[in-house]
Amino acid sequence: MAGDLERTYSREQQRLGKELEVPTTPLSLLKKARKYKSTKKTSTPNSISKRRMNLKKPLRHLNLKRVQDRKFPSGRSSGLMMGILHSRIIGAVKPLTQPYIQQKKLYALCTAILTVMNSTISSSLAAGATTSISNRFHNTDEYQLILPTSIFLVGYTCGPLLWGPLSESFGRKWTKIVAFAMFTIFSVASALSPNFAAFIVFRLLTGVGGSAAISIVGGICADVYHDPRSRGRSMAIFMAATTFGPIMGPPISGFSAPVSWSWPFWAGAIFAGASWPVVLCFPETYAPIILKHRAQRLRKETGDMSIVAPIELEKTDIRHILVVVLTRPLRMICFEPLVLFTCLYLSYAYSIFYIFFQSYPLIFISIYSFNPGEEGLAFLPIGIGAIISALLYLTWDTILARAQKLGRSWSASEEMRRLPLACIAGPFFVLSLFWAGWTARVDIHWIVPVLAGIPFGIGYLCLFMALLNYLVDAYEIFAASAMAAASFSRSSFGAVLPFAAKPMYQALGVPWACSLLGFFSLAMCAIPFVFIRFGTVLRRKSRFCQYLAQRKREEAEQREREGRSNANGDENGEGDVEAARRRDQGEEKQ
Repeated sequence: MAGDLERTYSREQQRLGKELEVPTTPLSLLKKARKYKSTKKTSTPNSISKRRMNLKKPLRHLNLKRVQDRKFPSGRSSGLMMGILHSRIIGAVKPLTQPYIQQKKLYALCTAILTVMNSTISSSLAAGATTSISNRFHNTDEYQLILPTSIFLVGYTCGPLLWGPLSESFGRKWTKIVAFAMFTIFSVASALSPNFAAFIVFRLLTGVGGSAAISIVGGICADVYHDPRSRGRSMAIFMAATTFGPIMGPPISGFSAPVSWSWPFWAGAIFAGASWPVVLCFPETYAPIILKHRAQRLRKETGDMSIVAPIELEKTDIRHILVVVLTRPLRMICFEPLVLFTCLYLSYAYSIFYIFFQSYPLIFISIYSFNPGEEGLAFLPIGIGAIISALLYLTWDTILARAQKLGRSWSASEEMRRLPLACIAGPFFVLSLFWAGWTARVDIHWIVPVLAGIPFGIGYLCLFMALLNYLVDAYEIFAASAMAAASFSRSSFGAVLPFAAKPMYQALGVPWACSLLGFFSLAMCAIPFVFIRFGTVLRRKSRFCQYLAQRKREEAEQREREGRSNANGDENGEGDVEAARRRDQGEEKQ
């Protein structure tokens, strides 16, 4: 079954072998790599020239068996080359100091968060500029005026299916740069739109480019933070950014749109332009691509064609990209219950957030006579709730660490590490909806419904921190695809449901419309409790998780063999070759 899964799901993992659990940041690889002393003899100019002539031969024509049998100048067998690159060639690089490693990790995380902030702020810029857009394009259709926000989320729906899987095949850096270039170009185009139709198309393409930040950041966190605690905290920071981004859009557009309809979108374009120097310096964090670059450099320097990275032995044909890579998030939604129900809950929460962009004007402009800028400021308590939820996360993280140190049995559960926060998030979510609905009346001061945003922010961010961290922990190397699946589903809901907001609020009234959303939220509260009860069984039956577990076992066995070989003074590296041959034989039998 493992061989079948390798052929079907992840081509980049087909040759990964024992390296599956190696931390996927280059800096962690440097820390763990072993040094070696090269015994390569001094080459003459003629011999170097002959070896470099071999570089013209495409790597896809290399025979894997022949590559395994070739020898390094030191006399060691090359094996599958990943082991050689990791344990010998990378180990020859001068190790970096620990503070510098942490700085690099922090820079990668901050760059990812910066692009997320660009994207999420842009997603809600149109919400506070509806009147100005209507006057500029002479369009009074209330459904069409929802499109500038909803069509951006349609881009969020399509983009993750492209950027997430591609980042697992071609690396995080250039995927992010290409997507951010697309986001910047069409942000400018949106501000220069000649008519309403062009404006909608440009907003769609801006959303497609901006969706990369959302779908790739989970993979980046898994790359640079290998232990669950550090990764969880980095994901918490990321989720806080995704919460603050949308609530900053309405105040920006509410106060700038009266000057000109295009000023909100120029503000987004200026922010994107100012972010480019940071984005261009973003380091590659995906280990297979890092090893590929190093292999290319070493082949050029030495002329030794036996130096290859596993990802170079893969066929990156169009059929594989279309059939395997780009469909992986959809297959995860269809065949992975953990992904399916996580996506369902997060999608509902996300759609309520974007329904607020339609319902807040009905509450605060119609009932309390706010202007668009003041109405935008009503979103800020959601940010206060997000800060409180971040403190809750850190508190829970401390409690969990203490329990693990004391050896409490419950703390060893994968579900108990993340899901209790999702359990407490649901009631906060329900409370905020009933609070906002039944206090939005002329005879009650406006501050009361505004403060309902605080429990909403607590529930919203706790829910996202818990469930997305759970997905990243469960699917590890497939984190980008799992995040892409979550982004695809929630953006689909967020794009469609706001169209029902105004008719629902007008038909039911503010109290009962909010109550209806609250009752649905109450039903969703059961999902994290079900995960706590049956999550272990669901992960055990998951084909993705089975694949990861098998690779972990193989890695442990390989480490044990290497330890025995080192103890016996074995310098032939035959363990790597033998393990690779057994893997190949197993795949052929499948």
